Amino acid sequence: MRFLLRPGWLAFIGVVLAFVVACYTLLAPWQFDREAQRDAQQQAIDAALTVPPVPLAELVPPGSGVDETVQWRAVEVTGTYLPEAEAVVRLRVFEGRPAVEVLTPLRTTDGQVLAVDRGYVAAAEGRTVPPFAPPPAGLVTVTGRLRVDETDPQGRPAITADGHRQVYGADSRALAAATGLDLVPGYLQLDPAAPGALGPLPIAPSTGGAPFTNLSYALQWLTFGAIALIALGYFVRLEMLQRRR
Repeated sequence: MRFLLRPGWLAFIGVVLAFVVACYTLLAPWQFDREAQRDAQQQAIDAALTVPPVPLAELVPPGSGVDETVQWRAVEVTGTYLPEAEAVVRLRVFEGRPAVEVLTPLRTTDGQVLAVDRGYVAAAEGRTVPPFAPPPAGLVTVTGRLRVDETDPQGRPAITADGHRQVYGADSRALAAATGLDLVPGYLQLDPAAPGALGPLPIAPSTGGAPFTNLSYALQWLTFGAIALIALGYFVRLEMLQRRR
């Protein structure tokens, strides 16, 4: 088996082993972790759906913000919309169509300012903001589900286009930076029947993919790693047989 020490074989074995190590230590565990995250989020959603709305201050006291411990919990908030500080979330897709989400701050009766995601509006073109209904004026009482801020991986600031302030994620921090408002960290995903609601947003885990998709991918990576080892053994045996002949 001295042929295995030749440069070509050493390179081939090194590539195969590196691929196998990546499958078993990086790729498969990554997909298992994403599946675990999805399962945890789904359990949190299912639990939150069984709990009636409570006042915002019970879950998010003044001076705090929305975190994972209260995400998806339903709350009831009374306040006044601030349409002059409104923004749209760019580059969304719903039901296979381009869309925008509408993020409107709400000043609560206790003085906090909370970003409210009123829902989505389908757009004729991906970069064009369609017309949508303004929020109701005056004091309103709304219900919705608490959400943790999204994060734009590129950290892009808000822009103004088509006569609208536009941001790249449902993110109170981006909206606060663009408007100068002191917003509560996190936002409220409005219930479809609440005043000011637009197209209803889905209540689903944010990790993406269908249930068990990541588990399937993880098993595929484990299978690919095993196939690579089997193929390596096959080629080594084939080379040995040819040399004996």
